Amino acid sequence: MSSPSLPDPVNLQKSRTGLNRVRHAFGYSIEGLRAGMHEAAFRQEAMAALLLLPLAFWLGQDWTQTALLAGSVLLVMIVELLNTGIETAIDRIGPEWHDLSKRAKDMGSAAVLLSLLLCGGIWGAALYHRFLA
Repeated sequence: MSSPSLPDPVNLQKSRTGLNRVRHAFGYSIEGLRAGMHEAAFRQEAMAALLLLPLAFWLGQDWTQTALLAGSVLLVMIVELLNTGIETAIDRIGPEWHDLSKRAKDMGSAAVLLSLLLCGGIWGAALYHRFLA
């Protein structure tokens, strides 16, 4: 009597282990960043990051300030990618208007807004303390 064969996994990534899994996961992450570059908002934030990340090392007076400044910029980009993921998943379902689809997209947009406000507040406080206090 032979043992029943296991079905093929729907997602090959689930069957990978060790460094092979890490290598493939890294590749998927790079593909996600490339996909993000097709979004205007993410491209704008990436361009701002090219300026702000080096500036964070100049403006920050110690490692905690530098980490907050740089981290707030990266947080905006992270939230933008998550928002784009939500919008893409909703759009895959269908183009018709639905209250729950609108709510999901609006909440993603609100998360981006809050991350931008947080980033602006951190940078504003750092600039104030550096030049005006």
